Amino acid sequence: MQFKHHGLSSEKLLELYKAMLKPRMIEEKMLILLRQGKISKWFSGIGQEAISAGVALCLDPEEYVLPMHRNLGIFTTRKVPLNRLFSQWQGKKSGFTKGRDRSFHFGTQEYKIIGMISHLGPQLGVADGIALADLLKNNKRVTAVFTGEGATSEGDFHEALNIAAVWNLPVLFCVENNGYGLSTPVSEQFKCKHIADKGKGYGMESYIIDGNNILEVYTRVMALSRSLRQRPRPVLLEFKTFRMRGHEEASGTKYVPQPLLDEWAARDPIENYAVYLKEEGILTEEIEVDIKKEFIHEIDENLQLAFEEEAIKSSESVEISDVYKEFVYQDIIPSDKQTNIRLVDAISAGLRQSMEQHPNLVILGQDIAEYGGVFKVTEGFVEAFGRERVRNTPICESAVVSAAMGLSINGMKAVMEMQFADFVSSGFNPIVNYLAKVHYRWNEPADVVIRMPCGAGVGAGPFHSQTNEAWFTKTPGLKIAYPAFPYDAKGLMATAINDPNPVLFFEHKALYRSVYQEVPDSYYTLPFGKANLLREGEDITLVTYGAGVHWALEILKANPDIKADLIDLRTLQPLDLPAIFSSVRRTGKCMVIQEDTLFGGIASDIAASVMEECFEYLDAPVKRIGSLETPVPFARPLEEMYLPKGRILKEIRQLLAY
Repeated sequence: MQFKHHGLSSEKLLELYKAMLKPRMIEEKMLILLRQGKISKWFSGIGQEAISAGVALCLDPEEYVLPMHRNLGIFTTRKVPLNRLFSQWQGKKSGFTKGRDRSFHFGTQEYKIIGMISHLGPQLGVADGIALADLLKNNKRVTAVFTGEGATSEGDFHEALNIAAVWNLPVLFCVENNGYGLSTPVSEQFKCKHIADKGKGYGMESYIIDGNNILEVYTRVMALSRSLRQRPRPVLLEFKTFRMRGHEEASGTKYVPQPLLDEWAARDPIENYAVYLKEEGILTEEIEVDIKKEFIHEIDENLQLAFEEEAIKSSESVEISDVYKEFVYQDIIPSDKQTNIRLVDAISAGLRQSMEQHPNLVILGQDIAEYGGVFKVTEGFVEAFGRERVRNTPICESAVVSAAMGLSINGMKAVMEMQFADFVSSGFNPIVNYLAKVHYRWNEPADVVIRMPCGAGVGAGPFHSQTNEAWFTKTPGLKIAYPAFPYDAKGLMATAINDPNPVLFFEHKALYRSVYQEVPDSYYTLPFGKANLLREGEDITLVTYGAGVHWALEILKANPDIKADLIDLRTLQPLDLPAIFSSVRRTGKCMVIQEDTLFGGIASDIAASVMEECFEYLDAPVKRIGSLETPVPFARPLEEMYLPKGRILKEIRQLLAY
């Protein structure tokens, strides 16, 4: 290996050596503890220390870095206390996740490190969002995000690069090409010769760097970092390196040809650099011994602190309360002045007034800028707030959700419009695995609202008609709003944006322009988890939301002999179960109406809850009604047959006669 000091001082050259050596010595200790059963898992970065240490030393302390599980050098270079790292790996309280996640699956705002998830790809989009926030705040900072060569095959990689290129985001995409994705060699991962070649398709600068040469890593990344701060743009860096141990320790390295292991062992980044420093007279045997003694003492001392710490303790109430960031709802009363508007207008007004309330709020989505969105909800927003805050996105649902998370991490609020709720499947992973879990994992809120235009009844067919709230009501950490009226939609939208937790805001397309209501002109809020009792009657309780509310109102108006409590849930998470129970205890009968297909929907959970809590008050089984167990059909006669609207009255009559 050829080393060039590029005019660096002896002190800096020695600092680079120490920055690599410390994580290596920690890892060697961890491998011993793993064999002793004192930690449960280890992903080794031995042989790759030059990349982590070199990149971390190029970043300013306030600049974010998003590492992977082989980047221990980032944590040590950022001076994360070793006792906290050791406690994290043992699942103890002084770690960063209260024992809820393992190894390097954590983040810490204190050290501007943002943790990975096992799905790997979303953190690339998160880096986009962090960099976008810096750009909007004119911070002149760079964000560095790491991934391996295997994850470059994921769609999130390509989406994140595309967004970063289109928006000129100052992101260093650092790919550690260590030859194998677990046991799969790069020859079976991609066809191009170099990962850096992939940057060309996105109009990005890309470079190949010897990842085992600390001086090449440090000098080239330092130059690029300085450049990106002054002229924001993304850069793809492929670090050629090798993983000297298994993907994780249990998998071993038997799938790697021995000559290849021998070749890379000879290119060890620390041993070769130490030889160079000794030849330059910068590192002596005495200095080397002193450095190692210092590190051994630091490691042993902090390990002792972690070992002495008690095993993690918690309670059901603590675990449940930490799923969401605490949100103190502020009830803002509207003015008396009202205007009769449609549901779509109320949502637009709620968004517009929230943009005025929160200068740090950014709206993301396909065609939402000058075009105003396919439903014209954001029409006129660019003129009012500018393209920086009302941003057209590429068709990259997954990376856009992740970017919204990155905006939140960097002190912004984000509203993302899914053009249709059906398309959320392309962004499902970051919603349920990142946004939903991030506060529970390491106390980081996801201040993100995802708008979900949904629902059938408009002849839009299988891919533009789903009401897929049940995909998300199952996932702890998400909140779900589903208004049926303009008044509710505007107030709940304001609350959703104020809430620092992730909210999916369902908006029924068939109600957009068909439902009118007197709505206050001023800004106001409505609480989540508070259902609305629309009708009162002693014979039966009807529980529903969205379009189901209007179906039920139509039936009750046409059949005045049916004396029913009609409950509009308004939000599905949190769910106002006390309101349902109170009504059922009075009426003795309950029907839950949903537009979604019946099996596995929210109606099932409501029915089960009523059976558990109100069994002795019931005069009949709880009845559920939903759509047919088919995709949503296109032709009007088929769609009418699919939806439950035409069957509701008959089912009510049968339940009343039970």
